[in-house]
Amino acid sequence: MDLPSTASATIAAERSSLWPRVIDRLEQAAIILLWVFLVRRMVDADNPLAILVLVAETSIVVLNTIRRSTDDISVNPSDWVLAATATGVVMLVQPEPTPWPALVPIGVLLVTFGNLLQLSAKLFLLRSFGIAPANRGVKVNGIYKIVRHPMYAGYLITHIGVMVLMPSMLNFFIYFIGWTAQILRLLAEERLLGEDPSYREYMARVRWRLIPGIY
Repeated sequence: MDLPSTASATIAAERSSLWPRVIDRLEQAAIILLWVFLVRRMVDADNPLAILVLVAETSIVVLNTIRRSTDDISVNPSDWVLAATATGVVMLVQPEPTPWPALVPIGVLLVTFGNLLQLSAKLFLLRSFGIAPANRGVKVNGIYKIVRHPMYAGYLITHIGVMVLMPSMLNFFIYFIGWTAQILRLLAEERLLGEDPSYREYMARVRWRLIPGIY
């Protein structure tokens, strides 16, 4: 008598576990598509410095493609919207001429340092990298001993450098939207990871999220 209900429960459980993996793959496809259009814009740009934008975004695509699957991932629609916005909107940045030649070295330095910072963080993550909030393993070593989100800190520095090299109201608006979503995404990630006792211990040891002494 209980077999039909048991079978229904099993099917429902399988569908529930399948859904995160489906949206995970859809997210990967969307990021790749946005990256292709970004590459075309930057390669065809009149500003040769535009190519610097591709370093951070290309690393996102590579790690997003090879990342480890997990069932411990948020299925909250708002979390996915935030993650997609934070990652996808910044790929809409437009190449612009550099109006302040004297500031080019500063812009290049910021972009270079920001990329090195986010790439070093990704070396610790490797296949634990992801877009939507998920627990793919808690990382607490290396640069993660300084701030809890060094990869995002690297993005922030890189994006400031891009604004120095290619300023425009459109790019400012793009980054403003992206970083509003990024901060909310960061907080969503910490809510999910905070369910893991080891991450709560890590938060107690490392106080700052992005910038030591500030945030």
